[in-house]
Amino acid sequence: MPPRKLALDELNRLSVDDFKDAEKFPYCLILDDIRSLNNVGSVFRTADAFRAERLYLCGITGTPPHRDITKTALGATESVQWEYVADVMTLARELQTEGWIIATVEQAEGSTLLSNFQPESNKRYAFVLGNEVSGVRNEVVQLADLVLEIPQFGTKHSLNIAVTTGIVCWDFIQKTTKT
Repeated sequence: MPPRKLALDELNRLSVDDFKDAEKFPYCLILDDIRSLNNVGSVFRTADAFRAERLYLCGITGTPPHRDITKTALGATESVQWEYVADVMTLARELQTEGWIIATVEQAEGSTLLSNFQPESNKRYAFVLGNEVSGVRNEVVQLADLVLEIPQFGTKHSLNIAVTTGIVCWDFIQKTTKT
């Protein structure tokens, strides 16, 4: 018998309340100066799908409620814990003092290819994703404990911020869980 697509009620989704109570994976996402509200909404959905502890929106990054974020988030603005912090450097320093490992996702000297990244157990990671054109600010790259780079093999050497987030989250989850 060929496989059949599952119906929505067969997906065993968590309710928003159950999601809020569920244990999260030990990472957060930091979006700095993201121009596209559709990208922001997409990252909300990814943060929900991969149970991020929190999503930080920094700089010019738009915040809910906004129809473009809502359109792509599909309700994830209600489940994912998020916070706006104006200055990404202040946030990164604060998280470092709390023991978070700051990992920028950028093409930089001395970067670690994502395929070679091995998260340390019992550590929490804050993944910083930057502007669609200029990327992560150089001062954040320099402050970071780790710079991760996604290997790319085509002519474009850049990925959409929402795609990048999905790759990084999936990589982290599959390397830190046994599911």
